[in-house]
Amino acid sequence: MMGFFRNLLGAGPDANIEQLLKKGATIIDVRTEGEFNSGHVRGSMNIPLDKLQKNVSKLKKDKPIITCCASGIRSATAKKILKNSGFTDVYNGGSWTNLQRRAS
Repeated sequence: MMGFFRNLLGAGPDANIEQLLKKGATIIDVRTEGEFNSGHVRGSMNIPLDKLQKNVSKLKKDKPIITCCASGIRSATAKKILKNSGFTDVYNGGSWTNLQRRAS
């Protein structure tokens, strides 16, 4: 059942976080600034979900992007926003705590 939800949110089992990071992936944490300041994946960039659309021009389309948040729901929305803005190599990394374990 958990795999169903992971696939539904776009964080399917075929997203190899370690490989994406080796390719120079950017991690975008879409939580609020306060949430981000209370803990985040080292090297990640904080762009709150409600400000993402206005800031897509600051992101590079030639590198993979991994989105994350508290649970994976906002990061799924962020992935959709980026895909709709012409980004093709975008992955939902789910919760930042899970992503941090996988990125270490």
